[in-house]
Order: sequence, then structure tokens, then C-alpha cells
Amino acid sequence: MSIKKINIAIVGATGYTGLDLVLLLSKHPKANIVNLSARKHLGKHISFFDKRIKKKLPKISSIKKINWINIDLVFLSLPNGEAQKIVKKIYHKHKKIIFIDLSADFRITNPKEYEKNYNIRHNAKEFIKNSIYSISEFVKKNIKEYRIIANPGCYPTSIQIPLIPLIKKKLINKNNLVIDSKSGYSGAGKNLKKKFKHKNLYNSTFAYSTKEHRHIAEIDQEFKKFTEKKINFTFNPHILPTFRGILSSIYVEANKSITSKKIREELKNYYKKDKFIKILKLNSSLGSGNVLNTNNCEISVCETRLKNKIVIFCAIDNLIKGASGQAIQNMNLIFGFPESLGLKWSD
Repeated sequence: MSIKKINIAIVGATGYTGLDLVLLLSKHPKANIVNLSARKHLGKHISFFDKRIKKKLPKISSIKKINWINIDLVFLSLPNGEAQKIVKKIYHKHKKIIFIDLSADFRITNPKEYEKNYNIRHNAKEFIKNSIYSISEFVKKNIKEYRIIANPGCYPTSIQIPLIPLIKKKLINKNNLVIDSKSGYSGAGKNLKKKFKHKNLYNSTFAYSTKEHRHIAEIDQEFKKFTEKKINFTFNPHILPTFRGILSSIYVEANKSITSKKIREELKNYYKKDKFIKILKLNSSLGSGNVLNTNNCEISVCETRLKNKIVIFCAIDNLIKGASGQAIQNMNLIFGFPESLGLKWSD
């Protein structure tokens, strides 16, 4: 028996990730979008913000207008600190609702660590235990047990997918990993100019937050789930003068007798049943252009002139696999839909 369409609300529908959510869900055969909410531009059609969205959908309204009784799933595409308020208010009143949060509010299991990194008080600590950090490929067996889905950050997604299998199998040295990640400027959101004052931002590559980037705590937390010893890594993020896409270059030292070929084979085997993960041939060139506007993740393992030094490249679209696409992938897993349903779109 096929599952009927699910009624969906999207809170924060007019941001970059919100718009990609709307676009993808508008073509999803099991999605019925019943509410699009935002703080501004109330009463406008969603196509005003994104001409790619052709389907007739509800106009932008206040969150106060949502009839929660009719909602099966809410996507929370909001600034950090806002999703927790909604979860706290709605979770116990409407016990069938699934929450997929695209902010950091439920990613960090230690609320003190969250408050330290985001400078925001966590007022929904009691709900953290009811949430699951959800890179889709890692949670297929138990995601249905949770109602709060913490969608991962874009950088951490591009880092954990290539590294977690290698950490689990103890194939790489856990000291001195260097992670160099470059993202299109959409990763900083629509308030980019407020966050970065560099006058030539749209014409240059911009390095930032090498010591205290917010995603470091998230990456560190997830690494610890798979190893007894701490993973020592340096994370160097950059903003590129392109709109979307991430390319992470990860410099690792292979453990004794482990070759680049072995590392590639391990990744290939680990993800052999995962439709969105593609392991390229050894020493393949890779750019973010390969995956733009898709939920795909491409990985290339490359040799260097030093025998045990290996570079692993990982490319994703920061707004799709790094945000909205992965959120829908998680939705599909929760409701028992085919994992790739509604995610084959590209343009």
C-alpha cells in the first residue's frame, strides 16, 4: 500500500536553502506543500523570489498562520537559535509532526558547546536527546526512531562522507589531518555582506575562521563516535566568488602498508549501495561543477609524490547535498519513500 502525500510546512522559505527546498519539493510526487512562511514579504508568491518555481503554491505567510494539526513534516530553514523555539512550542502539542532542522540548533549534543560556538543560549536542551544528527548515508537504520532530524552542515557533510569510513577501518593516521574546504558564497547566506566586509569579496577567494569556525565542533563530535583517540585536524574554510558548490581537499597520511588504491577500494565498497555517492577512478581530477544542482557527492583519491601522503577531494553542492537535498533525502528515509525520490532534478 503506497503512502499518501505528506503535508509539509517550510519555515524560512525565502532563504537560499528554503528556496531550493521549495523547488525540489514542488516536484516531489509525495510532497504536499501546505504552508510557506517567512518574516518578510508576506502575501507574495514564492515565484517572486525564484523564477524556477513554476507550481502554484500557497503565498508567503506568517508562521502564526500554520494550522499545525494538518502538518506531518516541517522543514525549519532558519537562522541559528530560531528552530529550537518552534520545536519547544510544538513538539509535545502535536506528536505526529516530524521536524527537519537545517540550522545548527540540534547538531551539537552538548548544549554548552553549542552556546560556546554560536553565542546563543540553548533553550530547548531537553529535546536534544530526541534528535539525531543525520548524514543520510549513516543513519538509514535508525532515523525513523526520531522526530527531530538535525540536518548536517555543508562543510561537515563534504568532510565526513570521505573520512568516516577510513577512520572506522583505521586506515589513516589520526594526527595532523589538514582539511581545506572552499565554498560558493551562498554558504554564508543572504547576509553575506554583513558577515564579510572585504570590498572585493565577489572577485576573490577569501580565507576565514581557521581557528574557531563553527563547524569544527560538529566535525569533532562526529569523529569521536567512531574512534577512541581524538582526531587532530586543521580546518581551513574559504569563500569563492561563485554562487554554489563545495570542494573539500583533505590531506591525510595513510597508515603503514595502506596504499591510495586500498583507500579508494574501501570507499568504493563502503558506498556501493548509496545512489548519491560516486567514487571516481584513482587520481581523477574533480571540480564542484560536476555536482552542481544535484544531491550527488563525488570523491577522488589522489596519490602525491610522497608515498604515504594522500589527497582526497570531495565535491558537493552546498545548497543541495549540503542542505536542502539531504533534508529531502532524510525525509524519504523517514517516510519509507525511495531514497532518491524527488532528487533527480538538475538544470
